Amino acid sequence: MQAFFKRLQGDRVIWMVAILLSVISLLAVYSSISSLAYKNDGNSLKFLLKHFMMLVLGLGTMFVVHRIKFRYFSRLSQIIFWAAVIMLVFTFFFGVNYNSATRWIRIPFIGITFQTSDFAKIALITHLARLLNLNRTILHDFWKGVWPILWPILLICGLILPSDFSTAALLGGTCFLLIFIGGVPLKHMLKIMGMGIAGLALLYLVGKAAPGTFTRFDTWIARIESFSNAEAEGNYQIDFAQVAINEGGLFPSGPGTGNSRNFLPHPYSDMIYAFIIEEYGSLLGGFGLLLLYLIFMYRSIRTATRTPKHFGGLLALGLGFLLTFQAMINMAVAVKLFPTTGQPLPLVSMGGTSIVFTCLSIGMILSVSRSVYNKEEWEKEQENNVDNKQNEANYGIA
Repeated sequence: MQAFFKRLQGDRVIWMVAILLSVISLLAVYSSISSLAYKNDGNSLKFLLKHFMMLVLGLGTMFVVHRIKFRYFSRLSQIIFWAAVIMLVFTFFFGVNYNSATRWIRIPFIGITFQTSDFAKIALITHLARLLNLNRTILHDFWKGVWPILWPILLICGLILPSDFSTAALLGGTCFLLIFIGGVPLKHMLKIMGMGIAGLALLYLVGKAAPGTFTRFDTWIARIESFSNAEAEGNYQIDFAQVAINEGGLFPSGPGTGNSRNFLPHPYSDMIYAFIIEEYGSLLGGFGLLLLYLIFMYRSIRTATRTPKHFGGLLALGLGFLLTFQAMINMAVAVKLFPTTGQPLPLVSMGGTSIVFTCLSIGMILSVSRSVYNKEEWEKEQENNVDNKQNEANYGIA
């Protein structure tokens, strides 16, 4: 066992947070899936085993990815970016429709479906970090330095938008913050902000003037109206979440004691934070879970500020922001601070391939952190890179 932990390189605190979230996920999902099992064949162990296998697959992915030198992600970013574009276009026309949303594609012969936006988020952040690194000396020029960075964001978010507004908004907001940190001048950021506001206004006008243009438009408006009006119809999800949180109190009552699984919509996925508070209390379950995500964000920022490569720092920041913002939005919905979005709680909500993509993101952050916490290996790699470049120059290799 000790030999195994020695192979976990990079930031050990991020490793600890990921493992703790996985354990919390197992306990919460097992306690909350009784209603889901009742609607099917009554076998809750089947759902638990599937969730456990996805967590194992996710953690395995995290381990493999964290052993890869993060500079390879920059080289692959263009390929995975265009792969994401192709998959999003395919999903738009031929994807699996569920609850009036076409977000999934089915893998042939296996029968597993996955949400293409999960892959697209990682692809865009990686590609964006690469472009910010390459263009960092010409960011003062909007058309030469900023526009080549901006249009990939517009393309990916535009392809995600018709079926999943919340994911497009989350990804767009994360990219906006990342390009500001990456060095885009304030005057250009104001231009981008103006473009964003104009785009949202145009989206609203088109949705109102031409009903049916966006199949999810009525759902978006209904969620905003139900959130702003406490007595509006369609607010039952958040109302039930408040009941569960109120029943939880301050201190934990223990796993298996929650009653909200019998009436709370999706207590194992979208509303799992409210269910955790019911069983583990506001202090341990609510604040404790929030603290874990804040620690993860802090360690991601720490990694970004200490890594010797600009690309690595931007990659760690972008993926760290993305996962933490998603967690904050999920928790804000449960405590009635934000409209319903359908965003899962990263690494905690019951899910399939979304867990794997979350672990892939964390693995990439851990890969960057190896340059901070495994300095001898990093310095040896840098020496080898210098020697290889020198040999290429000596022998005239391009």
